[in-house]
Amino acid sequence: MSHTLKVNSQRLALFGGSKAINYDMPIYSSIGEEERLAAMEVLKSGVLSKFLGAWSPDFYGGEKVQAFERAWEKAFRVKHAVSVNTATSGLMAALGALNLEPGDEVIVSPWTMSADAAAILVWNAVPVFADIERDTFNLCPKSILKNISVKTKAILVSDIFGHAAKLDQIMSIARERGIKVIEDAAQAPWAQYQGAHVGTIADIGVFSLNYHKHIHTGEGGICVTNDSKLAERMQLIRNHAESVVGPKGVSNLANMIGFNFRLGEIEAAIGIEQLKKLPKLALEKTRAGLRLSAGLKDLVGLKVPEVAANCSHVFYVFPMVLDLERLGVSRKSIVAALKAEGVPAVAEGYQTVHLLPIFQKKQAYGNSSFPWKMDGEVSKVSYDHGICPVAEELHEQTLIRISPCSHRYNDDDVDHIIVAFQKVWSQLKELRAHG
Repeated sequence: MSHTLKVNSQRLALFGGSKAINYDMPIYSSIGEEERLAAMEVLKSGVLSKFLGAWSPDFYGGEKVQAFERAWEKAFRVKHAVSVNTATSGLMAALGALNLEPGDEVIVSPWTMSADAAAILVWNAVPVFADIERDTFNLCPKSILKNISVKTKAILVSDIFGHAAKLDQIMSIARERGIKVIEDAAQAPWAQYQGAHVGTIADIGVFSLNYHKHIHTGEGGICVTNDSKLAERMQLIRNHAESVVGPKGVSNLANMIGFNFRLGEIEAAIGIEQLKKLPKLALEKTRAGLRLSAGLKDLVGLKVPEVAANCSHVFYVFPMVLDLERLGVSRKSIVAALKAEGVPAVAEGYQTVHLLPIFQKKQAYGNSSFPWKMDGEVSKVSYDHGICPVAEELHEQTLIRISPCSHRYNDDDVDHIIVAFQKVWSQLKELRAHG
């Protein structure tokens, strides 16, 4: 259909006009008959998990878990894949594998899932929030540099919304200073960065298999690395390390606290089938996102997402930035008008993690402000409003978004969304008149 709105005088649905989209957008689901059959095969076997929290052949899990890990290694061209029950668990295992000490600092984005910062606190380390870029919404290399201290042990970088951070610059900063880097690639599976898969560039990458991602197993995650020692340490943390290090002959006991982060055989069997679909499903999101960008890029006061050279975007989220001065209307009004037309738009950015109560009060373990206060010394790390101005402005004022991983947009659905946007933009005067 045409991207041009033919009747520019059409009244907005918000004020009693007819909707531009008069049907419900199809819900996105990556699960099909292949996954059902794979799960049934495991159920019939009776072996739903084969992990043992002891040094034995079953320490590494059952047949499906190991087959899933080998398939992920092959698909993403990495030496080691370590499955976990959630990506949050994966972040915890990855950070623990780096030998973090209490009081160490880890630089992290304020615009990401709160689990990134919480996983740092699990190891009694201190999250330090660097600001983000306006173009990719990822960690800003310049802000990283400003926040590095003698205590900085690692950088946890999120490839937010489906597009890579400036990983070459971030890795260069880290390598020059002996700092490790973890990629949270939960939102960017199969995205490309200069010829490599996003998530495989840092020392450790973590992928999510949560239900609202490109592919999923209900809950689950995968950690990847090309470092055999880091892989072993993540495997230990995943599966009751304290019981295994002795008989396995592990000498480095730092952070060898055991957890149960193990993935089940049903989830792994589903994951094997889902992984086969990932290239096609990621391409669908890329196609929808690029089509949206092409149809919306000329709207005054609306900035569509950028895709950097030699990169691809898999559009977990389709983010847009409003120029409120040029528009002369609030974000709240814009989104209300879009929703009334049938567009599933959201009137906020992500979340500004540094402003959550746990960081504002610097209280995590008990009431003693640990790990910010140790041995009488109080950390000077600030979580004040204003330390991440770009993230704060986008979240509080100017970013709106659509979630392609919530709906399965075909070309016609995308075209309807474009026309709805064009309708709203054609009636900005009416929106301004209503305040």
